[in-house]
Parts: sequence; structure tokens; C-alpha cells
Amino acid sequence: MLQGQTDTDLNDAGRQQAVAVAERLSRETDITALYSSDLMRALDTAKMIAAKHGLEVNKDQGLRERHTGELQGLLFRDMPTLNPKGYEAIKSHGLDDEVPGGGETRRDLRRRCTSSLQKIAEKHRGERVVVVTHGGVIEALYKWLSPDGKIEGIGNTSIGVVVLTQEDDWFIKSWNDVSHLRGTQVLKAKVFDDDNSSP
Repeated sequence: MLQGQTDTDLNDAGRQQAVAVAERLSRETDITALYSSDLMRALDTAKMIAAKHGLEVNKDQGLRERHTGELQGLLFRDMPTLNPKGYEAIKSHGLDDEVPGGGETRRDLRRRCTSSLQKIAEKHRGERVVVVTHGGVIEALYKWLSPDGKIEGIGNTSIGVVVLTQEDDWFIKSWNDVSHLRGTQVLKAKVFDDDNSSP
């Protein structure tokens, strides 16, 4: 199911992944702030991480998943038949392809999430901050930080480390690290599960 900005709970696999990433990040002793999308599935993950550090979660609507218009809530297998125009727009890598029903273009999404990231970085310059968000946002940020880079897929609860230098240059230190999920059943869970909400 394409969730977009539909506010759904984590499913069982998502909760297991959230517990695993919270445990992994509990070993990081110098985290000073935590930001999250205000959508429940990200927020619940952020709360698990925050509890390990005694931090409050700062909710930021700019970190929400891409709004996918009329496609929100549809099963992937049904999209080509029920909404072919929307399906083509969501599959497209064009920055300005509009999703019917008020969905965001990739450019809109990139503008929104990069603005949030830049504000967070400016407020917490020189600090280590955790940002919990969604796959579409992470992909948009990657394309902004590494325009020529190729992104294969983003694991749920994957960890990426992005650095803002003293000279105001951004660079990716690591990306899509899901080592905390190795040895668990959640790595075997389907990314797109049409029968349940995705993690």
C-alpha cells in the first residue's frame, strides 16, 4: 500500500525494526537533539530512540512523507488500473510530474525536506542530531546531496550519516546502513506488503 501522508501505525515488522534501531543508536552517547516527522509511524520510532537518550522529540511537518494525492491508500498492484496517470507520475523520476489529487511533485518534496534539514542543521551547528523520517524524504535528500549518485532502495530504519562542515558543505558519510537488522526476521519482511501497513 502506498501510504504517503496517511497516518498509520507501525506494523509488527516496523515495531521490531524500531526497537532494533533504537538499541543501535543507544550506543551513541553524544546525540543532543532528535527530530521526527509528525506521522505516527516515524514518531513512534523516534520516541523509542528518544527514550534511550532522555530527549524530547521535536515534531517537524517538513519531514513528512511525500503527499501522493489520490494514490494514498491504494495497493501498488491496483494503481495502474485505478489511476494510470497517478501511477505514471509516482513511478517517474521527473522533478515536476504532478500526482493527481494534490500530490507533491518531487521538486516540492525536495524543497520542503531540504528546508527542514537546513533549519535543523543551522540550529544545531556542530552537534550530533537524529532525524527520523520516511523513504521518500530520504531519497529526496540523497538526490539533493548527491545529484549524480544512484540510489537502489532504502531499508526501513536504515541509518544515514550526513555531515555539514564548517565551510557549509554537506557530504554523505554513510548511507542505508541496516546492520542493526542482521540476524533478525525483519530483514526478510517484504518492503511493500499489500496486506498490511508497511513498516
